[in-house]
Amino acid sequence: MGRSRYLRAVHSGPAGGLDPEAPGTLLECLTGVSERIGRPAVLIAMDDLSAIAVSRVAPMLRERFRIPHQPDNLPARVADKAELSRLCARWDVPHPETVIPASGAEAAEAAWRLGLPVVAKWSRPWLLPAGADGLRSTMILHTTAEARRLYERSAEAGSRLLLQRFLPAGPDTDWFFHGAFARGGRPLLAGSGRKEMSWPVRTGLTAVGRWLPDPAVEEAGLRLAERLGYQGILDLDFRRDERGCFRLVDFNPRPGAQFRLFADAAGLDVVQAMYLDLTGQQVPTPSGGPGRVFVAENYALLAAVRGGSLPRRRAAGPAEPAGAPGSAGSAGSAGSAGKSGASASVLPGADRQAAPKRAAERGRVETAWFAGDDLMPFLAMLGALLGRGAGKGVRVLRGVPEQGRRTARAVVRTPRQRGRSQPSSDSTGSTGVTGSKGSPGSAGPASRPVPPEAPAEPDELVTR
Repeated sequence: MGRSRYLRAVHSGPAGGLDPEAPGTLLECLTGVSERIGRPAVLIAMDDLSAIAVSRVAPMLRERFRIPHQPDNLPARVADKAELSRLCARWDVPHPETVIPASGAEAAEAAWRLGLPVVAKWSRPWLLPAGADGLRSTMILHTTAEARRLYERSAEAGSRLLLQRFLPAGPDTDWFFHGAFARGGRPLLAGSGRKEMSWPVRTGLTAVGRWLPDPAVEEAGLRLAERLGYQGILDLDFRRDERGCFRLVDFNPRPGAQFRLFADAAGLDVVQAMYLDLTGQQVPTPSGGPGRVFVAENYALLAAVRGGSLPRRRAAGPAEPAGAPGSAGSAGSAGSAGKSGASASVLPGADRQAAPKRAAERGRVETAWFAGDDLMPFLAMLGALLGRGAGKGVRVLRGVPEQGRRTARAVVRTPRQRGRSQPSSDSTGSTGVTGSKGSPGSAGPASRPVPPEAPAEPDELVTR
């Protein structure tokens, strides 16, 4: 982004990096930035780490920056997975079944009770030591022994371990909610959308997303913001379970990477709405927007190469396809549709009535990198993508001897030949005969059965 023609200046961050547990260096850095700017500026954190650190120094920066009011360490509370689970239970927001074990034995027992595979998360992922082997913010565990061993590393991880019921991925399971809120949780601009492609596949950032209104997702997001008295921008991730219930899996107290998807017909997005509110200006009433598509060109290309659309999972029973006119997802559990009783329908009735208008809006695509009036960021991204791809190819080839390369190419061309039944010969004097193993009169070696297909790797939860 530093190559954009619209970027006026870049200010360096704290020397030695950002540590939210010791925000003094950030305070010193932002004070210097304020002195160089010379007048109050709007300050919006763009990642979880920055949001947590900025909230802790905000009281000392009120005269220098326009910052959303987020008292009581609010960003750290909602980014804490254990605290988020507690808030969801308190306010009746559907959330994956979660256990916080107090010992290795409890971790193993919880993994067995929740059902393997199970999702493991560290409560405060920003405390994970850099480069720690085998410690990631979110992991999929396949055995109770893995759960026990991971719990024993809690001190090294710096926070509590959570185990959650695994929610399988599918073509209509990953949704998100973006919103900008004034004081008291009053919405300025908000919307829900569906993740249609991601990178890494099934687990990562939005490669292709679509703005699709859904009452259950929107009601859950609006309710959380109101109960928290949230001011600022938030990005929520939901996963739809087998019964159609949308469950909150992540709360990000800052804009998501696809925030420009939620721009109305006049181009107003959540960042612009927040800027207008913080500077005391009137925020226009949003008009239009649903149906827009967001494409991150680099991730969409990689996701398409690795498999494109998400695999369809087996339906639990006879039901209309998700999103079909008149279909509605089951709430799945008490309170899953919120206290207002909104159903978890993918295509609500009011939206069906606006189908002609939405069809016209489908052609509006928001690209992450390409802009006709500002090509340098796109060209820089393309160069970096091609450079990384070429570098990876060279490293792979250098690590494989020439003989191995020929063998690897042969295996790739004929992946199913090994282990298949040997073809029989009808010529006179052949030693092989048709028929199954052990049939009378078999004179040659018995045919080998085809080995069973290797089990597919399990789907994983969405992580940012």
